[in-house]
Amino acid sequence: MAETGLPAGPGDHPTVVTQATLNRKAAPHTAYKPAGTSPSRRARHRYTVRLWAVRHARFFEWFYSRFADVFLFLHPLWNAIGYKRAERPVTFLERHVKGFLFDCRMCGQCALSSTGMSCPMNCPKQLRNGPCGGVRANGNCEVEPDMPCVWVQAWKGSQLMMKNEAILAVQKPVDQSLRETSSWLRVTAQAAEERRKGQQEETAA
Repeated sequence: MAETGLPAGPGDHPTVVTQATLNRKAAPHTAYKPAGTSPSRRARHRYTVRLWAVRHARFFEWFYSRFADVFLFLHPLWNAIGYKRAERPVTFLERHVKGFLFDCRMCGQCALSSTGMSCPMNCPKQLRNGPCGGVRANGNCEVEPDMPCVWVQAWKGSQLMMKNEAILAVQKPVDQSLRETSSWLRVTAQAAEERRKGQQEETAA
């Protein structure tokens, strides 16, 4: 039976006419079509790297811990240069490194160490505290059918990490004013300030 939208006869199998089907039929036919796949399919190579990072979440947890120690050790340098001056080159480096490995969206409030190295900002709904109710049976996203659900992957990655309970921590809403800034520098500045306060308390005691 053709896709007519008419009721099916006794021997026919009903065919549902979707809006996508109507749009395809209404679209003008041209000799050239720039892409025969969806944006999610064209970005599949990113899924491959992203899933690889999740599978190696334990290594990245260890590496990030050491990396944070190095950045904190360099705090006097950042202070001498000025955190504002260091922001631009460090943000450039962070965007490219994390963009390749985790498809980072540079929200400025990185939660990778709590979400199994699966960036929650890759969720089309940008959910920061777990999956929605539309996760498909195969573990893929409701909005992007070809994309593995970010939070399903986050749970898998978190179970490989030493601090696997960190995924249970409630993430704060995204502060939009921090977008396109370096979370590396921000976390380093916070850690340096906490260390300074701790040293002052020890001296006072």
